[in-house]
Amino acid sequence: MSASRTARERVRAELIHEITEIARRRLATEGATGLSLRAVAREMGMVSSAIYRYFPSRDDLLTALIIDGYDAVGEVVERAYAAGDPGDHAGRWLAVCRAIRAWALEHPHEYALIYGSPVPGYKAPEDTVRAAVRDTLIFARIVTEAHEAGVLDPPPGLPAAPAAIAGDLERGRAIVQMNVPDDIVARALIAWAGVYGTVSFELFGQFENVVTERDAYFDHTVATLGRLVGFTF
Repeated sequence: MSASRTARERVRAELIHEITEIARRRLATEGATGLSLRAVAREMGMVSSAIYRYFPSRDDLLTALIIDGYDAVGEVVERAYAAGDPGDHAGRWLAVCRAIRAWALEHPHEYALIYGSPVPGYKAPEDTVRAAVRDTLIFARIVTEAHEAGVLDPPPGLPAAPAAIAGDLERGRAIVQMNVPDDIVARALIAWAGVYGTVSFELFGQFENVVTERDAYFDHTVATLGRLVGFTF
């Protein structure tokens, strides 16, 4: 009985994997808004009613793809962090930023699903949160470790974080376990948004006919953002 259940679980896992792989490919041709469970079922040679045993709705399939995407980004960021020198906080910052860009350029449609325009009518469930913060936890860890080591040295003359956003900063600090003062949290948030904004500009075509040396520009950008946080390059 146990062996039979294991076999069924293995078959189910294989089918779920096949469904999500086909759905990922279809993102490239139809986008998230055009994703259809019936179309995926047709490509698999499966009757449309059968696919609902694995994903009751299109939104359930989208959620699985979104979680997979966030986990993929989180994994490359965690690997880049782990491969770095623990004493080289700036180097780790640069490495994780490069890892995000490399993944985005290799998986543009998956990146667009999680960081592009929201899918009309879709509301991400709480299930996505754990995966969504994996990369941010690493960003926060790098900044926190540099602060604790006493090596953050931001440029002089930066404005203090306004009191109006103190509650936002406290919530963010709690989510990513970032034990640093408000000003550092605020600058880290600016830098984090800047990294993804730069990747998105490149991926979605805003740099066409403007920036040609993309590698050099990206490194300069993330070093400048890192300098804002207080890293020394």
